[in-house]
Amino acid sequence: MTDTPATSPANTPPPCTATGWRIATIVCLIALAIAATTAMSMFQQFKAQMEHLQAKMKNLPQIKYVSVLVDDKNAPAQLITFDPLDNFVQIQRVNDIKEGPNDSMQLWAIPTAGKPRSLGVVAPQIKTAQLPATSKMLADITQLAISVENKGGVETGKEPRLPYLFKGALIQKAM
Repeated sequence: MTDTPATSPANTPPPCTATGWRIATIVCLIALAIAATTAMSMFQQFKAQMEHLQAKMKNLPQIKYVSVLVDDKNAPAQLITFDPLDNFVQIQRVNDIKEGPNDSMQLWAIPTAGKPRSLGVVAPQIKTAQLPATSKMLADITQLAISVENKGGVETGKEPRLPYLFKGALIQKAM
């Protein structure tokens, strides 16, 4: 036998649980601080991305009007768009028709009532051209058309040579 006195379970001191709770609390506070910091960082990144995308959107064309001009066989010939921020009508050729050496293609705005108005002469041999225009100029227009005129186009105030080479409805796009 041994000389040490036997200890009974009733005489053992209770284990110290306060230290365990303190460690658990500190670990939870650190995890909470990391989570809060991560959330704030993600919010700042999201905010920066939104500002970047909004700035990018301001630089994109905002098409207000669109028209597809078709030939006599209803084949698409010209795509016309208008961006009110730039104040230009953009004309994109989608077919291979070219004007002759003594001819010019002229774009016309056809209102519901009244005479057609010239928007300008389309630059020859160019796949995409621009003509200056404003929203006010296109406000009462229902159709656009292109006629073939003598070199330089029709004089101001005169009407186009008919029939139109290409014609199409002008559609106001919902922004």
